[in-house]
Amino acid sequence: MSLKWIDTLDIAIELDEKHPDVDPRIIRFTDLHQWVCELADFDDDPERSGEKILEAIQMAWIEEKD
Repeated sequence: MSLKWIDTLDIAIELDEKHPDVDPRIIRFTDLHQWVCELADFDDDPERSGEKILEAIQMAWIEEKD
């Protein structure tokens, strides 16, 4: 399965599995962007993300943690 920027919940789940000790409420968007791009299943243009997409991933990750 390849992940695209719009797959915010799936990305959040993968990030939570890869970085279980990270509090997504305090992550910098630059780090979040890098971590998403480093996911093995991620297959999208790194330039297509923006603040709204990263915020949606962050919110999904926070909800996944709760």
